Amino acid sequence: MSVATTVARETTRSVSTGRSKDRGLGSLIFLGGLWFSLFFGVMVLLVLIIDTAIAGAGRFDTGLLTDYSSRIRPEETGFRAGILGSLWLMLFTALFAVPLGIAAALYLEEFADNERWWNRLIEVNLQNLAAVPSIVYGLLAVAVMALLGFERSGIVLGGSIALALLILPVIIITTREAVRAVPQEIRQGSLALGATVWQTTWRQTLPSAIPGISTGTILGLSRAIGEAAPLIVVGLAGAVRFDPSGLFSEVTALPMMIYSLTSQSQEDFRTAASAAIIVLLVMILGLNALAIFIRNKFQKTW
Repeated sequence: MSVATTVARETTRSVSTGRSKDRGLGSLIFLGGLWFSLFFGVMVLLVLIIDTAIAGAGRFDTGLLTDYSSRIRPEETGFRAGILGSLWLMLFTALFAVPLGIAAALYLEEFADNERWWNRLIEVNLQNLAAVPSIVYGLLAVAVMALLGFERSGIVLGGSIALALLILPVIIITTREAVRAVPQEIRQGSLALGATVWQTTWRQTLPSAIPGISTGTILGLSRAIGEAAPLIVVGLAGAVRFDPSGLFSEVTALPMMIYSLTSQSQEDFRTAASAAIIVLLVMILGLNALAIFIRNKFQKTW
């Protein structure tokens, strides 16, 4: 009995710590392959970033951020309209996707009856929608704009709808995971004190899940800010020389301007595009850093 207990403890310890005494040749080769794959991927990414930064080093100036695009003077072209356009798109994307995604996740996790066929259908579709190519959401956004009666889809509203549809499954899935991580004891204690299911969800479950919800939402937005494929389908301009002024204003985005300039033959345009790639990368890394800060600052351990 003691031998069996000792073996069980060793097995539990090896599983819980991720360590095992098995150091055969096959396992060592597999472990070496994993480390090599990780090292190779990181090194390729670093080489690409460094090469892009070197290529765009000549355009790291204030004009890159404050000037508009220029076809006459490619050495002075700027990305002011693209940066502001991306910020406008992210604002309305968040307004469209975040409330709807959180509400859908709360319904599916707290109120939906999994025995109903339509709830099971929604579950399956959510898992599939997360893997749909982004260009499909652009086509869907064009259809939505046509149904709403808009003749032009290359406006702030069209781009925001496309990006909101893109990140909506991500927000729903991450919100459900955050809500599921809240201990059942909190819900049961609230219900035992006489609160309704809605009051428990609104006052106990949702506030406890806010760190996870915020992290997932920001990561979804950081993905959307770098997308160009759905914006191309929607018809956003490759470059404009004015700032967006409203929801129905024609707009461009930083990824769209980068895509447009990389196809130009002039070297100055490509240099500016390389510098803009670094600016976009800094914006994405800033959003990711904000998500990490929120997670570490407000994360709760139960």
